[in-house]
Amino acid sequence: MKKSYKILIIIVSAILLVLMGFNFYNKNYNKIITLEETVSKQWSNVESQYQRRLDLIPNLVNTVKGYADFEKETLTQVIEARAKATSVNIDANNMNNASFQQFQEAQGQLSSALSKLMVVVEKYPDLKANQNFLELQAQLEGTENRIAVERMRYNESVSDYNKFIKRLMIKLIFSREEKTYFKADEAAAKAPSVEF
Repeated sequence: MKKSYKILIIIVSAILLVLMGFNFYNKNYNKIITLEETVSKQWSNVESQYQRRLDLIPNLVNTVKGYADFEKETLTQVIEARAKATSVNIDANNMNNASFQQFQEAQGQLSSALSKLMVVVEKYPDLKANQNFLELQAQLEGTENRIAVERMRYNESVSDYNKFIKRLMIKLIFSREEKTYFKADEAAAKAPSVEF
């Protein structure tokens, strides 16, 4: 009788261990999927704000073009940076450091060109007083703030994901790569020089 109890206990214990393992796997796999989807959603929000900025630029350029003596080189830089920024797209699910760096570099060049445009505009009082330009400038500033907020939210979702997948048991069972954070551009560490 004792031997049959021992066998029964072993069988029940084995079944419980299998069920607990399956529950652990299922629960954590679902959590990984949820975190991956959150990162993807936040990345889409970042891209949406960058797209909003790209959509504003042609209107801004056309408004500025109306001033014949305006520096054409600056406008050309903005147009070229916009074209480059639109050509670099990455998918949140297939993101790697190299593609992310390329995307961030293209967006940084566009930000730099727009900043230069806004500095040059200061030399033209008529342009600064133009209502269309003022509205576009306000929309662009608002969009830059939205981009900053969405990038911060993206980094928060990446942090949650990366912390979860770095846990020992999760790392052993699920092979997942860490997601890439947005980082400040190296030029952001230097204060811009503005000359009039």
